[in-house]
Amino acid sequence: MQYKWLNKKENKNLIVFFNGWGMDEKVVEHLNFANYDVLTFYDYRSLEIDDFDFSNYENKVLIAWSMGVYVCNYFYEQFKNFDKFVAINGTQKPIDENYGIPPVIYNLTVDNFNELSCSKFMKKISTTVDLKEYSSRTLEALKQELISIRDLKVEKLFNFDKAILSTKDRIFPIKNMKNYWNEKRVEIIEVEKAHYIFDSYKNWSDLI
Repeated sequence: MQYKWLNKKENKNLIVFFNGWGMDEKVVEHLNFANYDVLTFYDYRSLEIDDFDFSNYENKVLIAWSMGVYVCNYFYEQFKNFDKFVAINGTQKPIDENYGIPPVIYNLTVDNFNELSCSKFMKKISTTVDLKEYSSRTLEALKQELISIRDLKVEKLFNFDKAILSTKDRIFPIKNMKNYWNEKRVEIIEVEKAHYIFDSYKNWSDLI
């Protein structure tokens, strides 16, 4: 797994962002930091992480998008003491008939993954942004990330405080996401966007 500090100015507030599949920091680098330090994680082919010390921060927020909503739970012990958890267009059961992407669709995506299918998939994620610009990985690397996420098992789950869900999401069915978060009794905010929503926001604070 890779990480990058988008802002590190010894602020008292911290945002940790778990990215979606296939992306890097460029999907959110346009967002204004204000008084937040921001650390982003991405590329889930491997799940090794440094031992970060967040003790100097007074307010800590974890924001996760897409497959990051599931992957972040693998690091439960490191982030369990954060103050707020926000999910964006994803669930903690990301490959599931009722709560995520149906397994048949996910497995077909993996089995038939090539340059053409990848391009079509990226266009489903966003109708406004060319997301191919946000990943420099090879097709094989992107496929391996899909497999890694499929094989991942987590033991403990965060209690998310809010879920921002797109009504026009063509990756995670909105019905399945609402099924999941309603059962968890999590506050749901619906937006009329595709799976990628960040082009509609200017500030990190708007997502919290």
